[in-house]
Amino acid sequence: MPGDGLEVLSGELVRGGLQQDPAHHHFCAWCKTWLFTRVAGFDWFVNVRATILDDHGWFVPFVELWTSEKLPWAASPAPHSFATSPDLSEWEGLMKDYAAHGARPGA
Repeated sequence: MPGDGLEVLSGELVRGGLQQDPAHHHFCAWCKTWLFTRVAGFDWFVNVRATILDDHGWFVPFVELWTSEKLPWAASPAPHSFATSPDLSEWEGLMKDYAAHGARPGA
């Protein structure tokens, strides 16, 4: 989702994963649930874990990454799929497509 589309309203966050990794994985300090990921240099984008949403029934995956590593039986309805990660030049188009066609709460 757009980087400015996420606001943490309460609770403490801790960073998990490799500390020198450009991907900053944020977890709940109390229960250690993985909440979201921000990547250094991608301030305009945040990867939110749908399971943290109070109402996640509306959510539909839009982009699927690292499919080269997924389990053979795992499937996603995401309209965009990448064996690894898209080139930096592809993200702007993906974000525009999400803005036009991505799922919305209450829709």
